Amino acid sequence: MRVHLPGVGPADDGGEMSVHGETVPVTASDTIASAMVAAGSRGMRDDESAGRRGVWCGMGVCHECTVSVDGDGGVLACMTPAADGMDVRAQPVRPPLDAFVEVESTPQSELTPDVLVVGGGPSGLAATAELARQGLDVVLVDDRSSLGGQYYKQPSKAFSLDEQRLDAQFRAGRALVAEVQASGATILLGTTVWAAFDTDHVVARSDGQRWVIRPRRLVIATGAYERGVPVPGWTLPGVMTTGAGQSLLRSYQVTAGSRILVAGNGPLNIQLAYELARSGAEVVGLVELGRIMQPTRGGAVAAMAVASPGLMRDGMRYLASLVRRRVPLVTGSAVAALEGDPVDGVRRAVVRRLDRDGRPTGRERTFDVDAVCLGYGFVPSNDLARSLGCEHVFDADRGALVTRTDDSGRTSRPDVWVIGDSARVQGAKFAQAQGRLAGSAVALDLSGADGRPPAADRRRAARHLRFQDAMLRLFGAPVLTDELAADDTVVCRCENITLGEMAAGLEDGVTSAGAVKRLTRVGMGKCQGRYCGPVLSALGARTTGRPAGERTGFAPQAPVKPVRLVDVANPPETSSPVG
Repeated sequence: MRVHLPGVGPADDGGEMSVHGETVPVTASDTIASAMVAAGSRGMRDDESAGRRGVWCGMGVCHECTVSVDGDGGVLACMTPAADGMDVRAQPVRPPLDAFVEVESTPQSELTPDVLVVGGGPSGLAATAELARQGLDVVLVDDRSSLGGQYYKQPSKAFSLDEQRLDAQFRAGRALVAEVQASGATILLGTTVWAAFDTDHVVARSDGQRWVIRPRRLVIATGAYERGVPVPGWTLPGVMTTGAGQSLLRSYQVTAGSRILVAGNGPLNIQLAYELARSGAEVVGLVELGRIMQPTRGGAVAAMAVASPGLMRDGMRYLASLVRRRVPLVTGSAVAALEGDPVDGVRRAVVRRLDRDGRPTGRERTFDVDAVCLGYGFVPSNDLARSLGCEHVFDADRGALVTRTDDSGRTSRPDVWVIGDSARVQGAKFAQAQGRLAGSAVALDLSGADGRPPAADRRRAARHLRFQDAMLRLFGAPVLTDELAADDTVVCRCENITLGEMAAGLEDGVTSAGAVKRLTRVGMGKCQGRYCGPVLSALGARTTGRPAGERTGFAPQAPVKPVRLVDVANPPETSSPVG
């Protein structure tokens, strides 16, 4: 349903589009996905089981929301603006070849900046601002249509805004974006970096242009994506990540449904539940995997309050508001099953307590829902860094590969920095502080001068890191992979591969992720193994007895994101350098 957060007014009428033969109203602020969800139309692409998939990640990673518009081969509903007169249909499992119109190759140019920054979230924006302030030629690339990333996502420009009434997160993001826009940096939006063959050979594309970018230094700030924890029914339309639910709300003023369950692990779930309830949606429950109400976790709460009193106050305010609204808080538990119609979507969520190994135990508690937002933390988006050979290690506490860096984000490759959540997930505030450190460190490196980034920036980053460490203790819980899944639960969402099929692929001495991929097609879909990969790594580690490491998952390779064949094959002659 449509709502309005404080300071965000209505958008102009945008007409109407046809969705599966039904009329759906559109506003000037909408993507196809937000218009469909606002109208209660949740099913988007057809799947292999005669059902449909809907919005899952909400950030262009999973491709579950692909729809056919006016008979084309398919576009991402979450990333494509809605328009009057569109005819939107579910993308078939196997679209006909004639749905893919012939596309001509786009022009290609070469850029030669001092520094390329990939990613326009908190860390990338802060690094760009600092680098430009120091007089360097900087190119900032982001595949979204606006800056801010997931944390600083902004309301669509089509909304009327009252700047004074916007919340602090909106305002902080707008200030940082404005600083970068005024810095003189070159900003390429709607542009996807799809490969880094070397530090001075990075390739990118947009709808109308291709680039070969040859920087002297490379800063990777690609952020993270949400961890997929497979559970029976998690592919039903209306089940999405917490980040997707927040994107719908904060960017498009649309709630994921009218009766919403928020579940998972971490503070983002508390914030979303608060924002949904404040907007008028009925939050039927907040389910938290960690046992955050235990008295033994009081020390973590105190440490958080010392490190960042403002963030701690926000968290307490969110919880107090949910208590006043009588939203049930269920701790030490998780969604163990989701039920509903495979086309129309989720209708019921089953919640159970988990034991210390993350396995369901005890009685069931059920919730009637029309949407479920699941958030179990994040996995660094480190494909570019791995493809460049930057050293990574497996962090068992986070269940993910993390990039080995110094405090400023410098990697084992001295000309490459990896910062923010793309190196190790440590929160937006630390990411922004580290972005300033990285900008200073890169500028010093290019100048050949000795020295360290300013002490104030180092202290700020250290303080936010102390907050994150304390927060991890408060929300501490098992890192879930396949604990909630049954043998027939789909794990690879793209290729419809179940847990049982993946386990069978590990039999008869098969131990590598690549070998299982060839046997079962797991990880071969458009998300490129981002959601099933961690599950396969954990399953392989248990099967073989060897702990997960840098080489146990899928190998990174170009393209790191899906691109058109015409952008890869038969490149034209590169034009003269433009930067």
